[in-house]
Amino acid sequence: MRLLNTSNYILRDFTSSDIPKYAILSHRWEGQELTFQELQAINLGLDQSPQISDERGHMATGWSKIKGACTQAWKDGYEWIWIDSCCIDKTSSAELSEAINSMFIWYKNAEVCYAYLSDVHFDYTEYLLDNVDWSPDDFRSSKWFTRGWTLQELLAPRYLRFFSHRWADLGDRATLWPLVSDTTGIEDWSGFKTATIAQKMSWASRRETTRTEDRAYSLMGLFGVNMPPLYGEGENAFIRLQLEILRISDDESIFAWEDPKDDTGGLLARSPEAFRNSGDVRRLDNTHYEKPPYSMTNKGLRVE
Repeated sequence: MRLLNTSNYILRDFTSSDIPKYAILSHRWEGQELTFQELQAINLGLDQSPQISDERGHMATGWSKIKGACTQAWKDGYEWIWIDSCCIDKTSSAELSEAINSMFIWYKNAEVCYAYLSDVHFDYTEYLLDNVDWSPDDFRSSKWFTRGWTLQELLAPRYLRFFSHRWADLGDRATLWPLVSDTTGIEDWSGFKTATIAQKMSWASRRETTRTEDRAYSLMGLFGVNMPPLYGEGENAFIRLQLEILRISDDESIFAWEDPKDDTGGLLARSPEAFRNSGDVRRLDNTHYEKPPYSMTNKGLRVE
C-alpha cells in the first residue's frame, strides 16, 4: 500500500505488516487530479509549483485538494493519508487491479475518511461574519452522492466526516445520517452488511461511473468478491460480478430485478439500473424453509 506523507508530500510504500495508522480521502474526480507521476516529478524537483506550471490548467485544483486533505489529516494527528488519484500508479495494470480489489478494505481500515464535497460551498469566515450556514439542500444535491465509487467509500469506513469546498467540517456520518439516508435511500448504515443483494444493488442503481465497467468494479468490495478488472469488456463486467456473487451467496434476491429496456432475457441483469425498484426486497426470517443449493453452469441455473 502506498501512502502520502501529510507534512512533506512524499510517497512511501508499505507492506501489509507495517502499514501505519492513516487517513483516507473520498472525493469526486473532476478531471483535474494530480497523478502519481506528476506528484513524483514535483518531489524530484523536475517540475515547478503545480499551482503555476501546468499547461493543461488542471494541477492547481488537484494540488489544492491534496494539500487540503493533508492539512486536515496533519491537524488530526495522522502522518499518512491515502488518496486514490496520486497513490496509485495507473500506468501499471497489476497495481491498478490490486488497488481496485483492495479499495474497500483500505477504506474500512482507515482511522478516518474525509468525504470532500467540492460543490458544497461553505467556509467559516462567511459563517462568522455574515452568519451564513451551509445548506442541507446543497448537501443532498452534491454530485458526490451520484458517483459509483463513493458508495463503498460512504459505507466501508469506520468513521467518516464530510467537508465543504473550503475544507469546513460539515459533520460526521452519524450526525448527518438523516440527510444521507434521505439522499441515498440507505436506511441504516450500521446494518448495511445484512441488507439483501437486491437492496445493495438498488443503492447503486442511481449512481454513475465514467467507464461502464466501473459500475461493477466499484461494487466488488460491497459484496465481498474479487475479480480482475478487464477494461473493454463493457456490460459483461456486471455479469461477471453477479456470477462471482452467486459463487459465495445463496441470497435469491439477486434475481429480483426488472428491466423494461432489456428484451434479451436471462437470469442476470445487465446493469445495476435493473434493481432500481428493488430497495424493498428484504430477507425473510423463515427457519422452517430450507433453500435448495443452486449454482450457475454453462447451461444456466442449476437447482439441486
